[in-house]
Amino acid sequence: MRELSVGDAAKRAGVAVSALHFYERKGLIRSLRTSGNQRRYAGDVLRRIAVIRVAQRVGIPLEAVRRAFSTLPDERTPSREEWAQMSAAWQEELEDRINQLMNLKEKLTECIGCGCLSLTACALANPGDTLAADGGGPRRWTPA
Repeated sequence: MRELSVGDAAKRAGVAVSALHFYERKGLIRSLRTSGNQRRYAGDVLRRIAVIRVAQRVGIPLEAVRRAFSTLPDERTPSREEWAQMSAAWQEELEDRINQLMNLKEKLTECIGCGCLSLTACALANPGDTLAADGGGPRRWTPA
């Protein structure tokens, strides 16, 4: 098994050493310790870090990444099938996020188009004008 020092792992993964320590504290990756108590990472940690970075980029919470990683073996590099099975669990969540973003994109254009900055009829923050019962104006920003 090829082992990487913390500096080598950080350089190869394109992250700061502090990011590796953070990921380790969150239970996303793990290190081995030398007799001198220095961290060493197995080569497969690079794939895990790549998945973490992509997941963060698309808005998947680190806790969801940790749960997904818990289904993978620690003692060896996961197989292609194991990676595919893990990522399949995110398909529905990603579809939901895509739909929410598309909805936001469409409604945000409407909201900016009116320029009123009022929540009395805002499709984003006050769908169906439910805040009208509390009075006019930006009800969430001003006291009742």
